[in-house]
Amino acid sequence: MTQGIYLSAMTPAAGKSLIALGLTDTLFKNSDRVGFLRPVHLGETPEQDPMLALMAQTFELPPERCRGAVTLDRCRELLASGDHDALDSAAVDVYAQMAEHCDVIVVDGTDLLAHNAATAEFDLNARLANNMGCSVLAVIGGQQAEHPEDLLNAVEVTRTELRDSKCDIFAIMVNRCPAEWVEEVAQKAKRGLHNLPVYVLPEVPEVISPTVEELVESAGLRSDLTDVTLDRDIKGVKIAAMNVEHFLELLVDGDLVITPGDRSDVLMATLAAALTPDQATPAGVLLTGGFVPEGLVRSFVASAPFPVLSTEEDTYTAAKRVGSTRGRIVKGGARKAAAALGAWANQVDGEELASRLRLERPERRTPLRFLHELVEQARRDRKTVVLPEGDDARILRAAEMIHRRGFCDLVILGEPDEVARLCDAEGIDLDFEADGLELIDFRHDAERRERYAEAYVEYRKHKGVDKDTALERMLDGSYFGTMMVQLGDVDGMVSGAAHTTANTIRPALEFVKTKEGVGVVSSVFFMLLEDRVLVYGDCAVNPNPNAEQLADIAKASAQTARAFGVDPRVAMLSYSTGSSGSGEDVERVTEATRLVQAEEPDFPVEGPIQYDAAVDASIAQKKLPGSEVAGHATVFVFPDLNTGNNTYKAVQQSAGAVAVGPVLQGLRKPVNDLSRGTTVEDIVNTVAITAIQAQNG
Repeated sequence: MTQGIYLSAMTPAAGKSLIALGLTDTLFKNSDRVGFLRPVHLGETPEQDPMLALMAQTFELPPERCRGAVTLDRCRELLASGDHDALDSAAVDVYAQMAEHCDVIVVDGTDLLAHNAATAEFDLNARLANNMGCSVLAVIGGQQAEHPEDLLNAVEVTRTELRDSKCDIFAIMVNRCPAEWVEEVAQKAKRGLHNLPVYVLPEVPEVISPTVEELVESAGLRSDLTDVTLDRDIKGVKIAAMNVEHFLELLVDGDLVITPGDRSDVLMATLAAALTPDQATPAGVLLTGGFVPEGLVRSFVASAPFPVLSTEEDTYTAAKRVGSTRGRIVKGGARKAAAALGAWANQVDGEELASRLRLERPERRTPLRFLHELVEQARRDRKTVVLPEGDDARILRAAEMIHRRGFCDLVILGEPDEVARLCDAEGIDLDFEADGLELIDFRHDAERRERYAEAYVEYRKHKGVDKDTALERMLDGSYFGTMMVQLGDVDGMVSGAAHTTANTIRPALEFVKTKEGVGVVSSVFFMLLEDRVLVYGDCAVNPNPNAEQLADIAKASAQTARAFGVDPRVAMLSYSTGSSGSGEDVERVTEATRLVQAEEPDFPVEGPIQYDAAVDASIAQKKLPGSEVAGHATVFVFPDLNTGNNTYKAVQQSAGAVAVGPVLQGLRKPVNDLSRGTTVEDIVNTVAITAIQAQNG
């Protein structure tokens, strides 16, 4: 039976979108078929509703599992006419249709219909929740409270009101709570009849602060004076009404500078500061009064690393408009969503919350589920990963996403001025003073370079490496980063966005070396099919492995599969199944299978076996009846690199599978390679994988 959770905001601006995002993320990890419904949606069609669009994109929800019932205008008409039944019927009808496709549905209750409609809205949401048979998750906004006692009272009032309305209470959450009150409110809030905790989430500046893009859209500002991204947070506002010298003393990173458009001195001073190391870079400059720069000043402005906006309004009016603009997750895109999910994960016990629904964990694993699980598994035992390519904007953008999600600590290697320039140009927000984020100017870090060079000499002295050569090696980010891993300064490394696979792997082969009993470094790809995860190895490293190496690859691939929640059933692939064929290639696979079986592994292995017999139960029954692996294989070991690389790409392109990897295996410590065509999402996933490898030793 489908279960529903109805989100109801008990106060204005409670931050219900953050709760909706976090709750859906939690439920998504426990059910393949999660739905999201807005009984009252914005826009003429549900597709125009920004929250529905966000949820559909974030969780890849198909149309039948992400819907709206009636428009806001239609809702108001029905309420004004007193025709509540028509409104309820429309919402319940859509809910019932969705229930055919969903195990659990998150219902995002109405936003305030008018500034004085709080009571009417509560009655509407309570009635809709009851008619749909949903439990209620009530959200209390804490941003306007004057004392922690106000929030504790609000929890009790909410509980009483919901019970009086005959609502089943799923949870009560306090959101946007002042950070200094969070622990006190969480500890003192009464747990109610079922002794369940009240979760308390702090105000998240990255969520509530508007981006420059949101301000432009909200206020209708002109933004064509520069050609830089508007996706950058406004952390504060400075009105430049004093002379330049004193103004610059107050300017900090992330400020929006508001100044009359004819104050070219302020504009040029702000530009100079942004281009000067160790000086502040603003989120943008807003020129008021309808004045815009001309001539030489205009040409300077065009090269600014921040947006320059303009408005016809005077400075006072413009400042009021800026002050009233709030950030919204739905408008902030992936960066705000990452910050929201990070805050949710820090404060909410997802397993406890999901257990309230008694949802059974499904065996099916969709691509999105697997990728979400990576992040959560990495978060359980937080590790530190070094990214040596701080001069690549994709690396920095991924670092911002990872830091906001809060599942891994990061060390970035790079020249500070170049990193700052890239961050400014791309609107990337990285605070290297924050916990869990460090920037190392490795080419000028004499102490570390000296220590790492001495270690390198020790590891490679049998090859005649001297101190000068070692010092030169440590100017290479891959060597420097790998030595950080080797000496335990970090837990793992991810590189290769701007370098070859050989450049990434070579240092690891020189001194990290392979695990005891492992003869070869290899790789796997996680192939994320529509309903399951398969593991392919080796598709990236070893061109023509011998029988011993194939056995090593099989054992390592099974261990990797198990570490990431895939029950290993290993198929040693060949062009023949069982004893049906002969020849050197078949014999090599036969011998590799025998070597694996001789060690009595704790996973089933079969070989030689053809791919079709490994995956199709009906074919397996004909070709290899009685096999534990045939027809049910999850780990596929290819006989050579040519076969493996072509097969994974064929499956990726023809079957629409998501390929995650390559994931290196067999090294004593985790080092992973990126392709030079990597995306930000690929980097985030690979960092999570590397952190999990570090957890597993």
